[in-house]
This record gives sequence, structure tokens and C-alpha cells, in this order.
Amino acid sequence: MSDHDARVTQLKCFENPSEIKALGGGITNVNLKVTDGGRDYVVRLGEDIPEHGVKRWNELALSRAAEALGVAPRVVHHEPGVLVLEFLTARTFAEEDVRDPANLPRIIDLVAKTHRGLGAHLMEPVLTFWPFQVNRTYVTRLTSENSPHAARLPDLMAEQEKLAAALGPVDLVIGHNDLLAANILDDGTNLWLIDWEYGGFNTPLFDLAGLAGNNGLSEAQERMMLERYFEADADPRWRPYQAMKCASLMREALWSMVSELHSDLDFDYAAYTAENMDRLSAALADFRNT
Repeated sequence: MSDHDARVTQLKCFENPSEIKALGGGITNVNLKVTDGGRDYVVRLGEDIPEHGVKRWNELALSRAAEALGVAPRVVHHEPGVLVLEFLTARTFAEEDVRDPANLPRIIDLVAKTHRGLGAHLMEPVLTFWPFQVNRTYVTRLTSENSPHAARLPDLMAEQEKLAAALGPVDLVIGHNDLLAANILDDGTNLWLIDWEYGGFNTPLFDLAGLAGNNGLSEAQERMMLERYFEADADPRWRPYQAMKCASLMREALWSMVSELHSDLDFDYAAYTAENMDRLSAALADFRNT
């Protein structure tokens, strides 16, 4: 029996856990599917992650609020380092699913529902996730730890200054802040958002930009997304949105650079860094031409 399996069998929420199977897709936590009493559950194993600002109390508060709003699975149990959720019989999206014209409007509506409704269900304060400061913090850490990417960091921070200036005033919502395709599930009727470890106060543009940048939306899809979300013409928000798209991709690349140094999970972070740096370079080129 593995250490992870042994920990699952000791959880007080289970009577006779069986069929413990690893779930793919996670690049921060260990996720397991567990059967107990004829029902299926997801067990997320993960402590706080200081280098990424992940606090599990924050994830728990947001997971409960998202459950109450009806956009995330039920929280069954929690204890230090463990979060047990109801298992949803649903398909995990890939990037091409997000780009599918049949799905994208549904996802935009899900994001809007989350932004406009989550706060009413929170039972305690939550963190703020401001991408420009997140990026600065990553750069400080990467520089102090002699990252192999250190030579690229001053140029990234110079670009970030331009992005922040272009953003202008912002409204605040409580966002998911990690809209990778793998965090969106479809049960055939409803869409669900999972993995709330980076959730917190942010501008709505960050989730929208992350959705686009992480999943390769076309410009036409991006403009449709802004018009549907804001119920207004996309042009006035286009340049601030492009700036936030760059900031979002920069954050994903820097996150991966830090993970190269700190994570023990079996994942090719170096390739993920390269992929996101390529996406960032393309987004910066588009921003400069806006």
C-alpha cells in the first residue's frame, strides 16, 4: 500500500474505502478517486505551498462558497493537507473543448455567474490574487534562487510595467484565477469549476484573459467573450484585456519556472515553461500592435 493510499484509509469520513485510483491532470496536488459505501469521492492531498501563495484554508472557503452557488462539487470532509469532494460523473475539458463554439458561451456564462454570485456565499474573508504582484514575487524568488531563467527576468518585469500602465482602473470580483481547461468539467447538463487553490479577489479580466490565453482562443472568440460577459462592445476594453492576457500568461510561465525548482510531482515543468513563454511572446506581439 502506498503512503497516499494509507492516508486515505485513515480518513474518518470513510468507512471502508476501496478502489483508490490516481486521477490525472493535477500539476500541484495529488488527486485520488476513492469508492466508499457505493459512492465515489475525490481526495485532494496537498499542504500549503508558500512559493505559490497557496493557503488551504482559502481553498476550502472558496470551495464551500462555490458549492453553495452550484458551480463546484460538494465538500465532504477536510483536515490539514486533505480535501475530500464529491466525485462528479463528468468529462474533463481539453483545450479544444473550450474552443468549441458549442461550449465557449456556456463557459463564459459560468465565469460570469461565479464572479457575480460567489461573494454572497462566503463565510469568511479570502485572499487577493493580484497578478502583477504575484509575478513580482515570483521574479524575486527566482532571482534569489539562481533560476536558470534568471537572465530573462528583467525584460519580463520591464514588459510588466507597460502592461500595468495599460490596464487602468479595475473592478474587483472573486475569481477562480486558474482557468485551465482541466479545471472545467461537463456532466452533460451543467458545467463545473474545480481546483480553487488560487481563487480570490481579482479583476474579471484576469479570468477572461486566462481562459483565452490558456486555451488558444482566436481573436474573434475573445471579442465574443468580452461582449457576452460585459453585455457591451468589446472595443473599449480590448487594450486593457490584451494587457491582462499578457500578465496572465507571464504568471503561468513564472509559476512553471518556480515549480521547476520546487515541485516533486512527476510533470515536465520545463516543457510547460517553454510552452507558456511561446504563448506570452505571441500575446506581447499582439499587445504592442493594439
